[in-house]
Amino acid sequence: MPSNSPAASDPDPTPSVPADPPGLIELFVAFAKMSLAGFGGVLGWARRSIVDQHRWMTAEEFNETFALCHILPGPNIVNLSFVFGSRFGGFAGGCAAFAGLIGPPMVIATVLAGLYARFGDIDALRRTLAGVACAAVGLLIAVVLRMMWPLIKKRDALGMLILVAVFIAIGVLQLPLHTVVLVAIPLSLVITYFLRMRGAA
Repeated sequence: MPSNSPAASDPDPTPSVPADPPGLIELFVAFAKMSLAGFGGVLGWARRSIVDQHRWMTAEEFNETFALCHILPGPNIVNLSFVFGSRFGGFAGGCAAFAGLIGPPMVIATVLAGLYARFGDIDALRRTLAGVACAAVGLLIAVVLRMMWPLIKKRDALGMLILVAVFIAIGVLQLPLHTVVLVAIPLSLVITYFLRMRGAA
C-alpha cells in the first residue's frame, strides 16, 4: 500500500536545497568573512557559516563535499569554496566564492609580510606567533570533532572504523598519504554501494 511519508532509509537521498540560495555577492561576502575570521585555518569558520549559520548545507552534505575536495588537487578549503559556489551559481558562483576566500587574506598577507620582514626579529612577536599556532591547532581539533558528530549520531560503525583505520595508517604507521587515499576511497565506495543495494532490496 503506498504511503505519503518518505522511506525511513532512502538509499539515495536528494541533497537539500536551501529555500533562499545565496547569490554571487552573498557568496563573495560569506567567504570573505570566513577568510578574515579564520586566522590559522578557515575550515572551522566555513563549517559554522555554511552549516550552522546560513544552513546552506546539512552537516552530512558538508562532510561529503569536503571529502570530495580532499581528492582534488590544491588546498582543500580552496577547493571547497569553488565547489560550493559552483553548486549555487555555476562557474560564476565558484569564482565569487573563490575570490572572497582568497582576495582579502592575500592583501593582508602581503602587508604583514612587509611588516614581518621589518620587525620579524622582535622576540615578543615570535612568542605571539607561537601562541597563535597553538590556537590554530585547538581550532582544528574542535572542527574534527564536530565533523565526526554526524557519524556518531547515526551510529555509523563502518564509517568510524574507516576513519580510525585511515588515522592509524597515516598518523601512526606514517604510510604515504597518496597510497592510503588510493586504497581507502575505492574501498569506501564499494562498501557504501553494497550497503545501499542491500538496504534497497
